[in-house]
Amino acid sequence: MPSAFGLDSFVSELNQFIFEGLPVRGALVRLTDSWQEILRRRSSNPFSTPYPIAVQNMLGQMTAAAVLMQVNIKFNGALILQIFGDGPVKLAVAEVQADLSLRATATMLGEVDRDASLAQMVNQNGQGRCAITLDPKDRLSGQQPYQGVVPLLDQGGGQHLGPMLQHYMRQSEQLETCLVLAANDTMAAGLLIQRLPLQGAGNIALDYSSQDEELAEHYLRIATLASSLKSEELLTLDAETVLRRLFWEEKIVRFTPDASQQAPRFACSCSRERVGKMILGLGLQEAQEILAERGEIEVACEFCGLQYRFDSVDTAYIFKAGPSQPASKVTQ
Repeated sequence: MPSAFGLDSFVSELNQFIFEGLPVRGALVRLTDSWQEILRRRSSNPFSTPYPIAVQNMLGQMTAAAVLMQVNIKFNGALILQIFGDGPVKLAVAEVQADLSLRATATMLGEVDRDASLAQMVNQNGQGRCAITLDPKDRLSGQQPYQGVVPLLDQGGGQHLGPMLQHYMRQSEQLETCLVLAANDTMAAGLLIQRLPLQGAGNIALDYSSQDEELAEHYLRIATLASSLKSEELLTLDAETVLRRLFWEEKIVRFTPDASQQAPRFACSCSRERVGKMILGLGLQEAQEILAERGEIEVACEFCGLQYRFDSVDTAYIFKAGPSQPASKVTQ
């Protein structure tokens, strides 16, 4: 796709920084190739249709937000952001692993207008919810993932994603947060500004005997500057220009990623083992009924579009020995 920024704009990027001498940190993410791959897989999947513009933009904002939240909490596992409710969008999911591999999908039950708001898509009758799940990579047997849920109704009727997630961070993590999010068909981007807790902030050069009100003023000033960023600017300007325009009077310290840190990228964690376990969960009778009707059991991954096909031999083996052998057919 053509771009105004040259080849570099095709590579998704994450920029992290702090404000020197202030208890404030920030991150700016620009998802380009990774986001375009999510949309490409959706549009090329014969079992689905391309996302309506409103759903596309909501899901892109969710994906950018999930990346920003993952890098800030430094969680060794998957961060899963879900929005569900009572509108034509049944469920939207963005998942980001600790290594910044990501995937996203949305399930629709009806038509969505191109200008539909978040509330119109998932909160028509005030039943919309946002859930953030932290699923540890090395979860112990019997250990349940941590999940926090907030109603969309608490954020002005759930009209916008940013304020809703700010509310979540304030309620669940006790962190004042400012989020600016935007997405279109080529990029999903987000800017996060967050007030650091005083305890343990060893890289902050302030005198901790100062009044907390003074520290709050610094955060509010920077958050106000961040909130002035327009969606068009976030989607068309490079990271360096965005930060310079917003915070030209502030001293920003940029973090240089180490050699092991990877850029955000699309990756799906689906596998034939997981699909086999799902078939096992259906029960033998239901699996046999599907085989009798269709000749095989076909399952499509909603995230990447991969098609898994199990014939009668595959299915019999699953119920005999568990899903430890590959499916007879896997297509994309």
